[in-house]
Amino acid sequence: MPIKVLIVDDSALIRQLLTEIITQEPTFKLVGAAPDAYAAKRIMQEFKPDVLTLDIEMPKVDGLRFLEVMMKAMPTPVVMISTLTERGADATLRALELGAVDFMAKPKIGVAQGMAEYASVIVEKIKAAANSTMSRPTQTRSTRHASLRYTGTEKLIGIGASTGGTEAIKDVIMHFPRNAPATIISQHMPPGFTSTYAKRLDSLCEITVKEAQGGERLLPGFAYLAPGNKHLQIERSGADYRLNLSDGPKVSGHKPSVDVMFNSLAEHAAENAVGVLLTGMGKDGAAGLMNMKSKGSITFCQNEETCVIYGMPKAAIDMGAASFIKPLEDISDAILDTLESLGAASRY
Repeated sequence: MPIKVLIVDDSALIRQLLTEIITQEPTFKLVGAAPDAYAAKRIMQEFKPDVLTLDIEMPKVDGLRFLEVMMKAMPTPVVMISTLTERGADATLRALELGAVDFMAKPKIGVAQGMAEYASVIVEKIKAAANSTMSRPTQTRSTRHASLRYTGTEKLIGIGASTGGTEAIKDVIMHFPRNAPATIISQHMPPGFTSTYAKRLDSLCEITVKEAQGGERLLPGFAYLAPGNKHLQIERSGADYRLNLSDGPKVSGHKPSVDVMFNSLAEHAAENAVGVLLTGMGKDGAAGLMNMKSKGSITFCQNEETCVIYGMPKAAIDMGAASFIKPLEDISDAILDTLESLGAASRY
């Protein structure tokens, strides 16, 4: 059965370009291209699409309001088509909170050429959305760890994710206490979105969350997010761990790459690191997590039932890279329980 796709965008040019991309893909069936929420509602009721592409900035009813209402009345996987601005990034993150599966940034200039170049990515994201899990774990729980029994710079946590990861990462680190070990994060996001995402996380968490700049000494109570289009690594500097940003080529198809981050943890932190691989499309992070485990790190993978896309964790689990497989809502406490049981061991 073909994947039924509905385009919702007030731009006639974007509707035309997306129509060309979708109709050229043999596994898709375009059921409509709506200029506003009212037209989209009518098409949804008639054709019940499998996936929507949805613009945020639309007349009459904006995309966020339409998404919020739709997710209650007729939950459907959504790929947001967003403008690459700070306002657009903030709205996109809100859309992901409301239940959108993924997003795609509109090219700022040369729209027609840009969309043609992104055609394969759009097709990939729509296919992933069609196979995604719509359920969301509750976030009303509270962590058992008001604080950890030790403080120090010996331990590190590395978290990697892709599709569905913005909400999964938030769910994990919102439950870290203020003295949690330094945490480094690689989430597949384009430039322009990571700084907004870091600020949003920082406003919600006990720990301080910031976009990595490179060269920082890793400190307890801080989380450092890889900037879009930069690889995030750690390196040793005497008794300290410090961050390094790399502008090298894509690894495992991504930049930032979770594999790059995990491999640096395996090399420089080994048994003093905890690796966490969350929801995402593809297999980035699987080999790096296996490397971490082989060097003595404790590793966690999110289970299939709570993943939006069970790609990256599955790849890692299949190769034996997971010390533990946990539902998303249990991961933060499991990490902290593990760290407390290990204690503040010295570096080797």
